[in-house]
Amino acid sequence: MSATTTDPITGGPAEAVRPHLLVIQHQDDGGLGRLRAPFAATTLDVRRPDRGEPLPDDLDGVGGLVVLGGSMAAWEDDVAPWLPQTRRLLALGVETRVPVLGICLGAQLLAHATGGRVERGAHGIEAGLSAIVPTADAEGDPLMAALPAAAFPGPQGHHDAIVELPPGAVLVATGHPYPHQAFRLGATAWGVQYHPEVTAEDFAGWMREDAPLVVAAGIDPFVAARAVLDADEELDELAAAHATGFLGVVTGSSLGARR
Repeated sequence: MSATTTDPITGGPAEAVRPHLLVIQHQDDGGLGRLRAPFAATTLDVRRPDRGEPLPDDLDGVGGLVVLGGSMAAWEDDVAPWLPQTRRLLALGVETRVPVLGICLGAQLLAHATGGRVERGAHGIEAGLSAIVPTADAEGDPLMAALPAAAFPGPQGHHDAIVELPPGAVLVATGHPYPHQAFRLGATAWGVQYHPEVTAEDFAGWMREDAPLVVAAGIDPFVAARAVLDADEELDELAAAHATGFLGVVTGSSLGARR
């Protein structure tokens, strides 16, 4: 938690404590991207279990947990043997009210860890920009507070989908063809299926890597990548809005109303 205290020696304001964010990154092209700048006021502890870096046993001292996207499925423990511990940390965050933000795979892991259901997407890969539509339950939601009330563009790049939300979860944004685009679990945990963090450069790399699947789904990978590049400024605003909302929960600060 951030806090301003009085220095016992000088009597003046002491230096504020920077909130500690634990970030789990699964692959090279799945980093914080657009979220890195708005998270700059925190102490970032980025763990790369794919490179052999250990994950903590618990969340002691952690102000917030962020789990990023990855090409593996939420249940592919044989492909990514760190996934069981990642799911345990996500469930622990929900249980202990440590703020949690799961993005794409991170959202699917959050759902999987807390009683939801994740499967291969029935409609195939979702790639490019899609319209993310806040639900009525987004009103007053901290993560959605600074976003438009109508709809906003969300970069997509996923093969799997959350087909059933965890018990007690609240859908705060939907879309087509995959309706579970953002959900809140408890008061301090969120999962978003889209990618507020992805840069245009990383997204273009995803489209090259997944080109056969993207083309098979009737999507032009070049057009999809160009759309993300053209929306660069708006996507920076999306990342900043989500980061501000999440850090507001981490630090306990209040947030303004949605536009």
